Amino acid sequence: MVGDERSRRDAGTSAVPGGRWSRFARLGALAGGVAGSMLAEGTRQFAQGKRPRVGDLLLTPANVRRVADQLAQLRGAAMKLGQLLSMDAGDLFPPELAAILARLRADARAMPPSQLSSVLDAQWGHGWERHFRQFASTPVAAASIGQVHLAQTKDGRRLAIKVQYPGVRQSIDSDVDNVATLLRISGLLPHGLDVGMLLHETKRQLHAEADYLGEGAWLRRYAGLVADAPEFMLPEVHADLTTESVLAMSCMGGEPVESLLDAPQAERDRVAGLLFALLFREIFEFRLIQTDPNFANYRYDTATRQLILLDFGATRRYPAAIVDAYRRLMASAVAGDRQEMSVAASAIGYFRADIGERQRQLVLDVFLQACEPLRHAGAYDFGHSDLPARIRDAGLALSTERDSWHTPPADALFLHRKAGGLYLLAAKLKARVDIRALFLPYALRQVPS
Repeated sequence: MVGDERSRRDAGTSAVPGGRWSRFARLGALAGGVAGSMLAEGTRQFAQGKRPRVGDLLLTPANVRRVADQLAQLRGAAMKLGQLLSMDAGDLFPPELAAILARLRADARAMPPSQLSSVLDAQWGHGWERHFRQFASTPVAAASIGQVHLAQTKDGRRLAIKVQYPGVRQSIDSDVDNVATLLRISGLLPHGLDVGMLLHETKRQLHAEADYLGEGAWLRRYAGLVADAPEFMLPEVHADLTTESVLAMSCMGGEPVESLLDAPQAERDRVAGLLFALLFREIFEFRLIQTDPNFANYRYDTATRQLILLDFGATRRYPAAIVDAYRRLMASAVAGDRQEMSVAASAIGYFRADIGERQRQLVLDVFLQACEPLRHAGAYDFGHSDLPARIRDAGLALSTERDSWHTPPADALFLHRKAGGLYLLAAKLKARVDIRALFLPYALRQVPS
């Protein structure tokens, strides 16, 4: 009876492979399944008198689903790598891989309650339930690294508890390498795309995100930085229940920020404006940026009109020299000074020493496109702008010049992800924001060292 009850509670979930070898075996089985599917499909088509290309056999709908399913089930680095690749270079990928990566951005399965209980036994000790009046075994959110549960302690605290999937931290490096190899040999990654730096940065970022004690420290640090801004609200870390793999925070209410789509125009404009103003503070005042642009990291309290900020595992510190170079890049874009833009972009690390003038101008064209809201006088209408499509087209044009440009430094990629995420959120809210007015106070300000 107990076993039947556990099976019912575990239905609809997916256990996370915890051991390194079990995770490797999953990837090996995935490669074997893809190869078997190719063989079967090839045999079928040859029997029909067709001569299929290898690429057509590889990228069948069945194989695309097989890869997406397995990477989502592994979670952790396997899933996070797909998410990072999709945001940083998705426009350069074949549509089949783009479909896999898009699914990984949204598809995170919860681990079953039986596995959750084992994880909490290891972190809090047997009998941990005695500390709680209520602990919801069904998570309210599940992502690539862990899942979030609501709970109430015996002393009345209402908490949101983030629990890390087992084996994720120990398997980060091997998962990233194995998945990258799988995507490369399968042909799903273009041969000319150099993802070495991105793989290295993915490992570093994942190790940081998997350290929940470190995330708690970032959360407390960030809360101090915005203590002078009552329009923002952050959860409080509860240290007595926080470990390296469990992060206990005060439970925050609010609604998903996307629910503001039906709010009055002025309210949507205000919320988007607050987030862009905060981004400029992050860059030019704090030199500390929460780089994850996931919409789920923002909630809105309609009663207090406060923005709730969540998830600080992807917080990144920026050097003063890079921040000042970005200040000069943005200011020169506003002024239309391409020569100064080029100098600032070089200081950030965008250009190889042997870059040609044509390629340099193409890069500057992309910057000018991206800075369009900065250059616009008055409120920029994100809802009626085709800016994301134009940036994509400019990036695709640039991608054909692979012999003369290289992937920008990691600091730039993560900043672009954050800014791009805010652009998308503003577009979703159909917000109108005077971005130029928000930036100009920083245009001539000296960046603190």
